Amino acid sequence: MTRSVERIFSFEFFPPATPEGVAKLRATREQLAQLRPRFFSVTFGAGGSTRDRTLAAVVEIQASGQRAAPHISCIATYRQHGIGHLVALRGDLPSGSADVGEFRYANELVEFIREETGDAFHVEVAAYPEYHPQARTPHEDLANFKRKIDAGANSAITQYFFNAEGYYHFVDQARAAGVGVPIVPGIMPILSFSKLARFSDACGAEIPRWIRRKLESFGDDASSIRAFGLDVVTRLCDDLLAHGAPGLHFYTLNQASLTKIIWERLKLS
Repeated sequence: MTRSVERIFSFEFFPPATPEGVAKLRATREQLAQLRPRFFSVTFGAGGSTRDRTLAAVVEIQASGQRAAPHISCIATYRQHGIGHLVALRGDLPSGSADVGEFRYANELVEFIREETGDAFHVEVAAYPEYHPQARTPHEDLANFKRKIDAGANSAITQYFFNAEGYYHFVDQARAAGVGVPIVPGIMPILSFSKLARFSDACGAEIPRWIRRKLESFGDDASSIRAFGLDVVTRLCDDLLAHGAPGLHFYTLNQASLTKIIWERLKLS
């Protein structure tokens, strides 16, 4: 695996739906900004359901002096606000929305961004070490990933995982296929077993049996879940960095505490 001269650390938020959520996210961002990440990304709801809230969140982040990377929606509007970083997932916007129509595959979305804006944006795409749940075979999934890179993506962020060997295997396969961009592992701090299980079932991320059984055994003991989760995720991050991962992308769920503790345990400051 290749080593990056400067590692890429980043944090992901979802756009808040209430004034209280906006205030909470602002406080979370201010705490995490002290860790000096490369960028903050903000998700975009399926079908364009959070378009205005995503825009508002990234504009506020950018205005605070931080680098914002919205999941794709309105390219032209983002350029007007000085946004230079995009996370291009699937083109699931409603037809006619903004200046991006419907795209069947993410590589088509990347191609569109490059055709319309040249190199105006740093474009991130998704990678799936445990394979996309809709991919028929691992070979097909790797081919789909390479098409996104060949279309002009600068780097990739993976779906979260707890099996480091799966990530190493995926990166090795990608390198053998000619992919040279950074593939940054996605990291999910464990706050709640029920939420983690729900997210994992929806996105196809595997919770190893030993982790699942241990979390189940704690029942409603939130402090034990938190302590065990911190140990598991910190060890995972430490292993990834020791084996040359180019950085870490934290799925924060709009909370700062667990991410900050993991960061401090890794001595990244």
